[in-house]
Formats: sequence, C-alpha cells, structure tokens
Amino acid sequence: MVDAARSWHRASNIGAVAQTPTRTWILTGSPENYAATREHGYRVIGLKERNRNRALEIVPGDRIVLYLTRVMAFAAAIRVTGELYEDREKIWPGKPGKADAYPWRFETEPELVLPEDEWVSAETLVDELEHIGKWPREHWKLAFQGQMRAISEHDADVLMRRLHAADPARA
Repeated sequence: MVDAARSWHRASNIGAVAQTPTRTWILTGSPENYAATREHGYRVIGLKERNRNRALEIVPGDRIVLYLTRVMAFAAAIRVTGELYEDREKIWPGKPGKADAYPWRFETEPELVLPEDEWVSAETLVDELEHIGKWPREHWKLAFQGQMRAISEHDADVLMRRLHAADPARA
C-alpha cells in the first residue's frame, strides 16, 4: 500500500514535497554500466525502458545501492537528488545486441563510493539480508535478478553498515 500511496502522492502533487520516508533500492547492473555511472561522477542514474512504473516510485532523497553482476558485489550508494525525467542519450553500454537507452533517469549524488578492492561481496551477506532469504540459500543469486528492487529498512541498515565498514576513508 505504501508504494501505491507514494505513486499517487507523486503523481497528484507535482512540485509538492513528499512526506513519505525515503527508501533504499538495490540497482543491479553490469561492471561496464557501473563504469559509465562512475565516469559521469555518479550524477545520473537510469532505469530500463520496461521499468517506468518502478521509476515512478522513486523520489528525491531515496538511496540506491549499486550491485554489480559477475563480480556479485556492492560498490557504492548514491542519493536521488532530482525528479524523474526521460532522456534517451546513450550513457550506459547495456547488453550487446540489446540496446536500451535507460531512459527513465534521475539526477543523483554519490553518498559512499568504495575502491574496487573494497567492494562488499554479496555472498558475505546471504545470512543477513531479508531480501535474499526469499530464495533457497543455494540460489541466493536469484535475489539480484532484475534491475531494481526496494529493500526493507533492516536490509538498508545492514548494507550501509557493511559499506561504511569497508570504506577506507572512514578508517
């Protein structure tokens, strides 16, 4: 019900300040797409064409934690700073043969960016994240299928605690 309420609030109160609490999302992307996000200073993030309805749920202040496929690790957390907009200029390479402009975009700012050798392995969080618990333990990787998902406050706290602990700038 919160999702529906947030979507309605946003759609019916353009320009109004949302009174709903911020959420944390996990965005699954390739290392190549992550590199493109990094090259743009973590100042913009885009969702796939098919994820427009999900994009409508995201509001300024929300946090997005970046999970990288193949390396199966969390690399950064960014904050959404702007409203949803559409832009089809190519930024992210996407999958070969499956061009997707990631047109549903938000202005963002980096909250915490880890050096590559400090990325947090998702496998180390299998027993801690509620989201992963929805799948049999041996199939934990299924938790990160699809581009974007909202996570619980518990999972957001666990993830951010682990990212902060891995941040050499905070040591």
